[in-house]
Amino acid sequence: MQNDVQELLKKITRKNVQDLTPYLSARRLGGKGDVWLNANEYPITPKLTVHSDLNRYPECQPLAVITRYAEYAGVNPDEVLVTRGADESIELLLRAFCEPGKDAVMYCPPTYGMYSVSAETFGIQQKIVPSTKDWQLDLEAIASQMADVKLIYVCSPNNPTGNLLHDADLIKLLEMTQDRAIVAIDEAYIEFCLQNNKTAWLKRFPHMVILRTLSKAFALAGLRCGFTLAHRNIIDTLLKVIAPYPLAAPVADMAAQALLPEGIETMKQRVLEIEKNRTYLIEALSHDERVVQIYPSFTNYILVRFKDSAPIFKGLWDSGVILRDQSKQLGLENCIRITIGTEEEMQAVVRVLRSLTVA
Repeated sequence: MQNDVQELLKKITRKNVQDLTPYLSARRLGGKGDVWLNANEYPITPKLTVHSDLNRYPECQPLAVITRYAEYAGVNPDEVLVTRGADESIELLLRAFCEPGKDAVMYCPPTYGMYSVSAETFGIQQKIVPSTKDWQLDLEAIASQMADVKLIYVCSPNNPTGNLLHDADLIKLLEMTQDRAIVAIDEAYIEFCLQNNKTAWLKRFPHMVILRTLSKAFALAGLRCGFTLAHRNIIDTLLKVIAPYPLAAPVADMAAQALLPEGIETMKQRVLEIEKNRTYLIEALSHDERVVQIYPSFTNYILVRFKDSAPIFKGLWDSGVILRDQSKQLGLENCIRITIGTEEEMQAVVRVLRSLTVA
């Protein structure tokens, strides 16, 4: 019976799906520990309540969530789409604007892995333009590969490197792509550097899209609630391909609460706490002779390059401190990404790291 099923799947599964390497999320990678610093989550659960009538289907675009997020982001409600995390936004853009076998999507590694996985899943050609050595856009290389490109993903602050893309380069990219492609700027971590958000650019560049989430600074990764900010005509197009009920009613309830003034103020205080703990960890690691470089970060994580990351990663993992190995990403040899958690968790990282007898 098992062999029969395997043979059937070989016959009917799309070739690109058979060959696909899935995105390895933190939960798929597993691990057993007390200090979870591998998924850029906040370690403490916010207290929110649910009051929906669960016998009824929810709104496709819950009014309270849309209006409150629009007010928070400084855009019009018709420029906001709420989705199942920013990951759904990534897929909706592909479904709406890229035809398999005809169009291409572009992204610039090292960056978030779901751009590649989603494109591969939908059978969309990928044009991969590596970032420069300082993880900025290689505009000349991008311009040379624009044929058939309908969609470009850029991430700022970038995951996993933590850096911001230069405004001047983003403007050049947006000018280069006018009348030919959508540029999606992934701002999942923008609350950690709100002064660098690009919502004011939406009026100047109507082909620009911004991706947001409640998973990071709002500490609601388990809620799976994201947002797309764009010209209302783009939002209308995405509404054609989104699921009829993308947000469960309890999710909408809690998202709406998180976007009340007191919820936003709590988020801002959380950011200050994370920044303080980030400073502590950077200072502590800067005295470790095994560290080659600690990269500047505008996020709730830092990227650290070690002389030899493998034994350090394993030593921490075996001691219950679960981090994210980035060494297989382009240009990130011997790099480990460390989520910024509580003060106690940062102290645990430092304590365990100092106890390791690796060279």
